[in-house]
Amino acid sequence: MQPRSQTRAASRLGRPNSATKKFRFPWEKIVLPAIAFAAVLLLWWVIATFFTTLMPTPWQAFQDNLDYILNPFFRRGPGNLGIGWLLLASLRRVLLGFLLGTLVAIPIGFWIGLSPRAMTAINPLVQLFRPVSPVAWLPIALAIFNLANPSAIFVIFITSLWPTVINTALGVSSVPKDYLDVAQVLEMPRWRQMYKIIWPASLPYIFTGLRLSLGIAWLVIVAVEMLTGGIGIGFFIWDEWNRLSLSSVFLAVIVIGLTGLVLDYAITLLQRWATHRPVKAL
Repeated sequence: MQPRSQTRAASRLGRPNSATKKFRFPWEKIVLPAIAFAAVLLLWWVIATFFTTLMPTPWQAFQDNLDYILNPFFRRGPGNLGIGWLLLASLRRVLLGFLLGTLVAIPIGFWIGLSPRAMTAINPLVQLFRPVSPVAWLPIALAIFNLANPSAIFVIFITSLWPTVINTALGVSSVPKDYLDVAQVLEMPRWRQMYKIIWPASLPYIFTGLRLSLGIAWLVIVAVEMLTGGIGIGFFIWDEWNRLSLSSVFLAVIVIGLTGLVLDYAITLLQRWATHRPVKAL
């Protein structure tokens, strides 16, 4: 038999120290993204320095946007607002259109997933309109509402429909048949099957559709606001480009990216709370 001290030494050699494992510096999650961001800034500086005179360097863009950064909610007239107000105006349109689209898309998705006849009737319409560019709906919306703000919300509404409809229908139709058979044996009412079986099993699919819909809606609002004008982050980009103020354009691009990241993270937290399951990145 081996001495107890040798056994302990072997176990120490074979297993990492728990204290070392607990306090291990996560360099891959910090250093590698930092290197990637530094590479982007370096590329930006090289292009701005050697290839064009219109583009500011990162430091110059930071200095030019210092007022927007330190005071994002200033008001200096009807058309001179801080970038915080512009962001809130765009978020209001996106969230309103997204909410309306969600309220319509989830019931339609359930209907398609539960009824083969509804699938046969509605699926061709979904496949027909799903590839249409969201901006292509803008002239139709302007013809209907004759106002820029409701038209932008309508475009976001249309944009939010298709991913949520498709993923909801997929989730409902993917519920294991054994679950439904057991519910029928127990003579469970249909509404109770919906609440206890179909809805919980479909939630991961529904949230996948919601994340896709919200991400696409946030992409689309920038293009829509460029075309309709008014107050918003999209029109701000177009207006600053017309003034050849690329520093402000870069600021808006960064704000749009960070806002999209926050929106996706918020949906992810909501999904974790509702499903009690870990969420994978899209």
